Amino acid sequence: MRAVPVSRLALAISLSAATTSALAAPQNFLTARSFAMGGTGVAIAHPAAANSANPAMLAADHHAWSDDFGLILPSVNARVADDEDTVDQIDDMQTTIDRIDDAINTLDTAGAQAGAADLRRQLQDFDKDTMRVDAGLGISLAIPNNTLSVGFFTQGSLRATVRGEYDDNDDALLAAIENGALNPGFADQLQSRGSILASAVAEVGLSFARTVTLQDNRSLQLGVSPKYVELRTFQYTETVSGFDDNDFDASTYETSKSGLNFDIGAAYRFGTEQQWNLGAAVRNIIPMDLDSAATRPELGEEVRTLELNPQLTVGIAHASEYHVVTAELDLTKQQAFGYEDDTQWLALGAEFDALRYAQLRIGVRQNLADNSGNKGVEESTQLTAGLGLNPFGARLDIGALVSDAEFGAALEFGVAF
Repeated sequence: MRAVPVSRLALAISLSAATTSALAAPQNFLTARSFAMGGTGVAIAHPAAANSANPAMLAADHHAWSDDFGLILPSVNARVADDEDTVDQIDDMQTTIDRIDDAINTLDTAGAQAGAADLRRQLQDFDKDTMRVDAGLGISLAIPNNTLSVGFFTQGSLRATVRGEYDDNDDALLAAIENGALNPGFADQLQSRGSILASAVAEVGLSFARTVTLQDNRSLQLGVSPKYVELRTFQYTETVSGFDDNDFDASTYETSKSGLNFDIGAAYRFGTEQQWNLGAAVRNIIPMDLDSAATRPELGEEVRTLELNPQLTVGIAHASEYHVVTAELDLTKQQAFGYEDDTQWLALGAEFDALRYAQLRIGVRQNLADNSGNKGVEESTQLTAGLGLNPFGARLDIGALVSDAEFGAALEFGVAF
C-alpha cells in the first residue's frame, strides 16, 4: 500500500535531526523576540539571545533586570509555505492511480478513461508546486560579568521542501487510456515525481565577551563563539506512484559533515545618554559545504551543495527604558540550497515596554537578493509581531510571522534577572 506523503515529510524532518540535540537549517536560528521583531538582534539581543545573534551583546548594558543571568529553555519556531496544498495533491493522485488500477483490473473502460483524465489534470496542476517547512529549536544560557561574560548554546533550524515535477511523457500514456487502451502496468510507467529536499545545520558552542573601555569612557564590546557544527542533507525523489514505506532506507538519501567554526561580534554604545547602539556580527568564519546524495538521476535528481559561508550583519538601535527601535542589514547574501530564493534581509523592529512586565513587538523585513529566476517559494516581504511577558523574572515570549508565501509562529520560555 502506498504511504501518505505527510508521513514521509515528517520522517524526513525527524531523520535530519535524529542525532543532534537541536533541529537545524541553513536559515539562522531566531529567538522568539527576534522572530517577532523582523529577525533583528545584532544590536539589541538580550544576554541569552546574544549566543545566536551577536556574542558581543553578552557584555553590553541592558535593563538592570536582565543584566546578570539569562536562560532560554527552550525556544521553538516553525514556518510553513504551501499555497498549493502540495502534500495533499500527492495523496489525491495516489488515490486516482488506485482508482484507475481497479478500473483496468475489472475491465471498466469508462472508469479507466475518466480516471486517466482526472490524473492528467492533477499531474499538470502538480507541476512545480512547492511546500516548505522550517522548524527551529534552541537552548541558551548566559552569565554576564564585568570581567568576562560567558554563554552556552545549542540551536538551529531545519528546512524541508516537497516539490512536484510533471513529466511530459506521461501525456501519451494517459492519452492511450483515455482512448480506451487498458494498460495493467501503467502505474509503473509514470515518470511524474515528487521530491523531498531537506538541509540542516546543528550547532553547540560557547560564547565569550568582554567590554573594552575607550577614550571618553566610551565602551566597546567584543565577543566570540567557538562552536561545533554539523551539516546534514536529505534528498529523496520518487515517482508519484512509487512512494512506499517498505522501500524506504534513509541512509541512502542522507549526507552529513561536521567540524569546528566560529562567530564573532562587536557592539558600541554611544549618545548623550548612551541611547544608541551599533552592532556587527559575522557568523561561520570558516566556510563549510556538503553535497547531497543523488540516487535517482534518471528522475532528474542532481547533486546539490549546501554552503555555510561567512555571513556579515550590521545593525543600529535606539533604546530607552520603554522602547527599542532597530534596523538591521545583511551585507552578504545567503545562497539557497533548494527550491527557494537566495536571501539578504533588510529588517526593522520595535519593542514597547510596559513597566518591564510586558512587551509589545512588531517588525518587517525585505529580501534584497535578486531572485528574478526564482523556481520555488518566494522570499519577499515578511511582517512580524509578538508579545513578551515577564512576571517575577520568568519569561514567556511569543511571535508570529506572515507573508504572501508563508506563515509562522514562535514560542519561548526563559528566565532573566
